[in-house]
Amino acid sequence: MTERMSHLLIIDDDQRIRSLLNKFLCKAGFRVTSANGSYQARQLLKSLKFDLLICDVMMPGEDGLALTNSISDILSVPIILLTAKGDTLDRIAGLKAGADDYIAKPFEPQELLLRIQAILRRVPRESDNLFFQKSFKMGEFVYKLDRGELWCGTDLVRLTTTEAILMQIFSKKPNVTFSRSQLVSELGRDKGQAQERAIDVQITRLRKKIEVDPKAPRYLQTVRSAGYIFTPD
Repeated sequence: MTERMSHLLIIDDDQRIRSLLNKFLCKAGFRVTSANGSYQARQLLKSLKFDLLICDVMMPGEDGLALTNSISDILSVPIILLTAKGDTLDRIAGLKAGADDYIAKPFEPQELLLRIQAILRRVPRESDNLFFQKSFKMGEFVYKLDRGELWCGTDLVRLTTTEAILMQIFSKKPNVTFSRSQLVSELGRDKGQAQERAIDVQITRLRKKIEVDPKAPRYLQTVRSAGYIFTPD
């Protein structure tokens, strides 16, 4: 994907700034979507994929730092923070929250453009899974895809090698049904009914580690005559 195809999300409660940035960045060749604050941004993030977010810090309700901190925990997408505060402590706070860059207002649009281009050059593109969910919540449990770890609060839950591989398989394609034969193939096992029955055993074991009631699974469900599907929160 080239920079001209990159999709940017502007998050700012100031309609004038949103309009100015939208016009400028569209002229620079980007696809641009705008959000009036954090709530609207969260709704857009549920249905659209973005290559980079430009987020104002000082917003009513959930501010830009809180939104950035929340987003960076679950999504891999670069974020540039815009703020009227430009001292070192504020910049550090923004970077700690998960921002990739920090620009103090007022700023030259051309400077913002150069920062955007620099970030997009160094991050992976869509072909390298630019925008992927890094963690999945299942009630009290959190599965961290980038680390291959299952956590319950502050406790690391031990997974067997096969369970860990299954979690990787399901987490890379949540809400997608996998047949038993597909799972056997993904695990690199020989085909056959015995291996497919072994999958059922492994699923049962995994459910005991992520479900409140393994006999009535909420997150790792059976799809009748089709296989299994992972449906995180």
